[in-house]
Amino acid sequence: MAKQPTKYVFVTGGVLSGLGKGITAASIGNLLKARGLKVNIQKCDPYLNVDAGTLNPAEHGECFVTADGAETDLDLGHYERFLDQELSRSSSLMSGRVLRNVIAGEREGKYLGKTVQFIPHVTDAIQTEIRVAARGHDVHIVEIGGTVGDYEGLSFLEAIRELSFQVGEENSLFVHVVYIPYLGASKEFKTKPAQNAVRDLRGLGISPDILVARSEEEADKAIVKKLSLFSGVYPESIVLLPNAPSIYQVPLTLEDTNIGKVIVDKLQVKAKRPNLSAWRSVVKRATTCYDRSVTVGLVAKYLDNQDTYMSVIEALQAAAMWNDTNINIRWIDAEKIEDNRPASKALTGCDGVVIPGGFGVRALEGKIRVAQYALKRDVPYLGLCLGLQMAVIAAARNAGISSATTAEIDPKAEHPVINTMIDQRGKENTGGTMRLGNYDCQIAKGSKVAKLYGKRRIQERHRHRYECNNDYRDSYEEWGIRPVGINPGQDLVEIIEGVNHPFFVASQFHPEFTSRPNRPNPLFDGLIKALLAEQAK
Repeated sequence: MAKQPTKYVFVTGGVLSGLGKGITAASIGNLLKARGLKVNIQKCDPYLNVDAGTLNPAEHGECFVTADGAETDLDLGHYERFLDQELSRSSSLMSGRVLRNVIAGEREGKYLGKTVQFIPHVTDAIQTEIRVAARGHDVHIVEIGGTVGDYEGLSFLEAIRELSFQVGEENSLFVHVVYIPYLGASKEFKTKPAQNAVRDLRGLGISPDILVARSEEEADKAIVKKLSLFSGVYPESIVLLPNAPSIYQVPLTLEDTNIGKVIVDKLQVKAKRPNLSAWRSVVKRATTCYDRSVTVGLVAKYLDNQDTYMSVIEALQAAAMWNDTNINIRWIDAEKIEDNRPASKALTGCDGVVIPGGFGVRALEGKIRVAQYALKRDVPYLGLCLGLQMAVIAAARNAGISSATTAEIDPKAEHPVINTMIDQRGKENTGGTMRLGNYDCQIAKGSKVAKLYGKRRIQERHRHRYECNNDYRDSYEEWGIRPVGINPGQDLVEIIEGVNHPFFVASQFHPEFTSRPNRPNPLFDGLIKALLAEQAK
């Protein structure tokens, strides 16, 4: 019997950005995987950036890193957590990469002297990227970033319109996410913005098969009839999706409205009966109010947008719920930790502390002071990437080396206990000098971290330029820390832990990227267990 062709689900958005297209796309993938289908998912972003590596996290949220080292939009983190599978760089496509490839092709004579245009050359290039990412899968989900009507997104929308026509309507489906605002003055939900968003999409030649109507509160079911009348979408294909206590409830909400069956029937794909028992367990834990709680101080410098640390927050919450505890995350501004507001005051009421990753010199001294305090006072501490570098500096300063610092602050420092690798020095501001993606780590036998992982050889994801300076590694024990994780290929420090400390652990990699709601990363799990153990004393 011939293998079925790959089916495509295209997710678009209207009215405004930030509605939850990424969560919707990930939830659809979750439901299709629960039916035994092999699913892949891809984010197409209209930004002119080549990748997300240079985007300001305060504006765009975290930069998520895949196992193969792609710097991507944070939606890929949602995808991985909802699908519980590793994605690759093919799952992230930005306009800059497409245009760069098209222009490079023109310079090489690829187009044989033809006039290079957005249609068909750019749209064809987008379709090629989508088809490559879809290979070998039963269903490929494609989310188009931004909203319908954005000028920069028009080539992507035209590309998926053409692709749907090429593969046939039985092999493609369009999901449009819209917004239903509530007017307090008249006490009613208004469907006009959603109607206009559908009209705009249809004006581009795309008719949605499914409408996901987002709202702050639960809307009246009568809205479905009105939306159907004015959008042309069948009532059974319209989902009212109010805000949920946990984003992990969204797949179950979609399933309860029978959207999973609508998708399978429309695509004529052979699927099993959905098995969502494991996911229901995740949702139950995520929405349970437990009898105990812990408070973790997140020492950061980007405080205006919590999306900047999305994976860290999700990893903390996952570890907490699998240890049957509530978690309160207290945001601490690292820039405000100075002599007149010491770390001891900033951390008042916190059971433990996390210092996440970051770039640039702003707020580094505040983070170092927090690490110094945590090491001295036996405060449970988890350092992530930059958090490891700050921990090593803190240990050196606690041991009396007051000038210990990172070359990121002072390239000519007397004691650069954190530095770039020898072959990268002098190229700190150039491309290609970071460690990105998966690297091996050999963990020391008998260490706390070895017990947490339950094995001694691991792979975790990286995104950094500066490293622990091996010239100082032999002094670590005198400083009160141990290098317990080493990259065997480059002999670089990957993990440290405190000597005779309840929990002082830091990693050069980003363990938050591999944490899942159904399987928290061991370092986050270890932190929560340490906090609960300290409370029990």
